[in-house]
Amino acid sequence: MADDSLFADDDLFSEDNAVSTPEQTWRVLVADDEPDVHRITRMVLSGFQFDGRRVELLSAYSGEETRQIMAEHDDIAMVLLDVVMEEDHAGLNVARYIREELRNRYTRIVLRTGQPGQAPEHEVIRTYDINDYKDKTELTTTKLNTLMYATLRSYRDICTLNEHRRGLERVIKASAQVFSTGAISQFASAVLSQVTNLLGLEQSALYCSSSNHQDQLLGVRRFRVLAATGEMQKLTDLESFDSIPEHVREGFEKAMNSRESQYYENYYIGYFASERGSESLLYVTYHREPSELDKQLLEIYATNVAITYENLLMRDEIIETQRELVYMLGEAVEKRSKETGAHVKRVAQISRLLAVAYGLPEQEAELIKMAAPLHDVGKIAIPDSILNKPGKHDAAEWNTMQTHAQIGADILSKSDRRILQLAAIIAGQHHERWDGTGYPRGLKGEQIHIAGRITALADVFDALGSKRCYKEPWDDKDIIDLITKESGHQFDPKLVELLLANLDEVLEIRANHPD
Repeated sequence: MADDSLFADDDLFSEDNAVSTPEQTWRVLVADDEPDVHRITRMVLSGFQFDGRRVELLSAYSGEETRQIMAEHDDIAMVLLDVVMEEDHAGLNVARYIREELRNRYTRIVLRTGQPGQAPEHEVIRTYDINDYKDKTELTTTKLNTLMYATLRSYRDICTLNEHRRGLERVIKASAQVFSTGAISQFASAVLSQVTNLLGLEQSALYCSSSNHQDQLLGVRRFRVLAATGEMQKLTDLESFDSIPEHVREGFEKAMNSRESQYYENYYIGYFASERGSESLLYVTYHREPSELDKQLLEIYATNVAITYENLLMRDEIIETQRELVYMLGEAVEKRSKETGAHVKRVAQISRLLAVAYGLPEQEAELIKMAAPLHDVGKIAIPDSILNKPGKHDAAEWNTMQTHAQIGADILSKSDRRILQLAAIIAGQHHERWDGTGYPRGLKGEQIHIAGRITALADVFDALGSKRCYKEPWDDKDIIDLITKESGHQFDPKLVELLLANLDEVLEIRANHPD
């Protein structure tokens, strides 16, 4: 509905600053069935700018056309929407369509009408999810510009909040991916992958460097490249900065000296430090400098990365200490029985190989490997005269010798740690037999825990090939003949098949860990 007083002449706003790139625009849809309204609106807003961006006006002359344009564009900041077009309530129907069908909560909707009685303001505001309601006769040039500023400012702030929310969601998701990694190498690859996602990079080269604590005695930092992609791929596993490109090395040095991340024209140096003093460095190239929001997200992400890396270092240290203690305890038991500590290492390695071949998950196979060395820990309670007797045990001695399985299980089961709980099972069941004639409980078939069945086979195979106080080592052929003969009697038939199928690898383990 055209009206000469629609925009009364008011020269408060000039067009001097109307220059902007086509990409930097606010899209505003003018929906009205009167061509003059479109013409006058374009004239008044021809020089309008907000936040350094000009307005790009789209036109619709009916409710149906408005719906079509809104469905095609999800970046329309504002709709100047006439109430009465091809129908008396065409504009109201469009408002409902935008909010309910398109689920668009961001576009600001301003209803304009030349017939206020057709759609009373208080009813419309109460019933429809719109942001303002204007009588066309109210909108002078000044008031239209004021409306534009207020409405676009609201849209900008809503979009900024939404962008921050989505950014934080990406950081949380990226951090979760990093947190779930199980090893330092996986962690480094995850860091690279997730930073790529955060910055929206595609083919840019990335490279991650990480350090242990500074060597206070030598006064130097020791760094190692954990993961690299793109042009930096050739630097993987380097333990010195000497081969790193000069601009990257200088960026690292600046980041370490300032203890802050650094942003350059086409690359980013991330600096991550933990409370315990470990440092990590990240080099990322990009085609455009990150926005302030990108930088904030990177810093939040960097904090999470530093904490995760520190936790991984501590966890790896605990695991390595635990593994060494298990080996040391297993070796101590073996040495007491005048056997070499290499036996427990071979049993551990063979057990892991069989667990993987059996189809157990990698984590479970690794746990069996760590627990297997404690299979004979109960022997610490067996008297030396029986443990190291060169000849055959009599009935009483054999009964005493058999108690080591249950003693080992009882000792280890007192712990709540997974590795020791599994070790308790192995200690208590590695002398059970598939046919049910073993000890101490006479378990049969799959009543015997898979870890017990695996370790039983690995233990016997290696023991037969090793020298003992009561025997000389057997030939490989004789060992294989016995193992094959005992398939389905002493040993799980499936495990015997897997051992024979992987015999070369089993023999290689024995060769790599000689007595």
